[in-house]
Amino acid sequence: MSPALPEGDAAPDDGALPASVAAGAGRRRFGVYVHVPFCTVRCGYCDFNTYTATELGGGASQASYADTALAEVRLARRVLADAGLPQRPVETVFVGGGTPTVLPSGDLVRLLAGVRDAWGLADDVEVTTEANPDSVTPESLAALAAGGFTRVSFGMQSAVGHVLATLDRTHDPRRVPDVVRWARDAGLKVSLDLIYGTPGESLDDWRTSLEAALATGVDHVSAYALVVEQGTRMAVQVRRGELPTPDPDDEAAKYELADELLAAAGLTWYEVSNWARTPDDRCRHNLGYWRGDDWWGVGPGAHSHVGGVRWWNVKHPRAYADRLGRGLSPAAGRELVSGDAADLERVMLGVRLAQGLPVAELPSSGRRAVAGLVADGLVDGRAALDRTDPRLRLTRRGRLLADAVVRALVA
Repeated sequence: MSPALPEGDAAPDDGALPASVAAGAGRRRFGVYVHVPFCTVRCGYCDFNTYTATELGGGASQASYADTALAEVRLARRVLADAGLPQRPVETVFVGGGTPTVLPSGDLVRLLAGVRDAWGLADDVEVTTEANPDSVTPESLAALAAGGFTRVSFGMQSAVGHVLATLDRTHDPRRVPDVVRWARDAGLKVSLDLIYGTPGESLDDWRTSLEAALATGVDHVSAYALVVEQGTRMAVQVRRGELPTPDPDDEAAKYELADELLAAAGLTWYEVSNWARTPDDRCRHNLGYWRGDDWWGVGPGAHSHVGGVRWWNVKHPRAYADRLGRGLSPAAGRELVSGDAADLERVMLGVRLAQGLPVAELPSSGRRAVAGLVADGLVDGRAALDRTDPRLRLTRRGRLLADAVVRALVA
């Protein structure tokens, strides 16, 4: 099962936000995340808030989900207006899951239309959906593009059969070049998501996956180290000794190989786990998270952040639908991110970006730590000592040890 919700203060039944969230809103971008909590099969490594049809039971339906989510969009419009936030067009929409494309394309387009009706869309809006390679057709992708989607992110994960089997992925890796071509023919930008460090995956297996992804000609790749999350089927297999625990040294070697091959193919890292061919190919929605912009998360278990207030919805689709059906906010709890917590979050997220973090924005202890991080080869010394704009930028080694860098900066 997916992890428990965070602890926090009780959220009001009407979802009302404090007036403080309006301060500085005109300087922050606004995005919308829509969570689609359905999958045809639960992968053994996944701890996301997703459900198969057999897990849901009564009271939660894929067929009615778009209408339920649109009820939250209407509530969100009212809550933000009542809090005094200026009307801001939505700059990015990201539909994630789960597998959003288990819903009909028409439902996804209706969700986007609801967002457009609530706030309007920026002229250059980025609209992404996640998809599995076996959950789309040329026709469904064309329908998404015609309905306003601009981008699709495919969960490729690996090009090697035995690795996909360990991950419980069901798609045929030979289908990936086809779905990339279909999406591009429809006029969509394409990203591929990869996972490295799967038990039993060799360095040559990982090279095969990288080369297969690059052979499709995509302009964006995300590569994430496998984390064995508690409560997943894979965690049980590791505990029983049926699978080995991922090796950090192996994952480091695979990250370095990814960075080398992707860079050689013209894709530059812009966040620790993300590479893009040009700035226009970067995922602007995720950049909004890392930069601390505002976003409303629609759906069960979805998280939102507006003006320093963060909240999260009830997890189960049935409870989510029930609360909205009774005219209540689906929020389960919330917290105000301020003071030391806000400083920690700004450093933790900003350090991961290639543009780096201004040294002047670090706490005093962090500024004192910069010289040692440069000496250890974790931070780019030239960028840190730049006279006009000193910035803390990670080296490749620093990217591998990003968590340690953050601990040094906020100690």
